[in-house]
Amino acid sequence: MSQERAHQRLLGKLLLVAVAMFAFGVFGMPPLYDSFCEITGIGQAGVRVEETVPAMTTDSDRTVRIRFDATTNSELPWRFEPVLGSMDVQVGMPSEASYQVENLQDGFVYGRAVYNVSPPEAGLYFVKVECFCFTSQGLDAGEQKDMPVRFYVDPDLPEEIEEVTLSYTFFLDQSAPSMASAGR
Repeated sequence: MSQERAHQRLLGKLLLVAVAMFAFGVFGMPPLYDSFCEITGIGQAGVRVEETVPAMTTDSDRTVRIRFDATTNSELPWRFEPVLGSMDVQVGMPSEASYQVENLQDGFVYGRAVYNVSPPEAGLYFVKVECFCFTSQGLDAGEQKDMPVRFYVDPDLPEEIEEVTLSYTFFLDQSAPSMASAGR
C-alpha cells in the first residue's frame, strides 16, 4: 500500500511540475523574451518605428554605411535578397532600400519577415517609416515582388558607430489568413 501511495505522490508532483512549466511558458516567457530581444536587438525589439519622417535639419555631412542582409527560413520556398548589398546614407535624411522576393513554390504562400539591426545599440537610432516586415506578405506561385523599406538614421547615433547592418529573415506565416478568406 505504501508503494502505491508513493506512486500517487510522485504522480502529483509531476503533475504540479507540468502545470508550473505550462504557466511559466504562457505567462513568464513572453516578458523574458521581450527583455532579451530589447537587450540584444534581436526580433525587432529596440528599433523605432514612425509613421512619418519628422522634419530634421542636419548640419552634419556625416554618413553611415548601411549593409543589407536577407535570409529565408528553410520552411519557406522563397528566394529573398537585397537589391544593393550596402549604401551610404546621410544621418537624419530619409532613405530607401529595396529587397526582391520570389515564390518558388507551385501555390500561394504567406511569409512574414522579422528584422534585426546590429550593432544592437544602433537599433535605437535606426528608424523605420515603411517596411514590408510590418505585415504578412503573400505571393502567388512564381510571383516576384520588390519590397521597399523606408528609413532614416537619427542624427543622435553615437559617433563610434560607422556601420549598421539591417538583416531580415522571412518565415513561413501559418497564422496568416487562409487563401479562401483572403479572396483567393
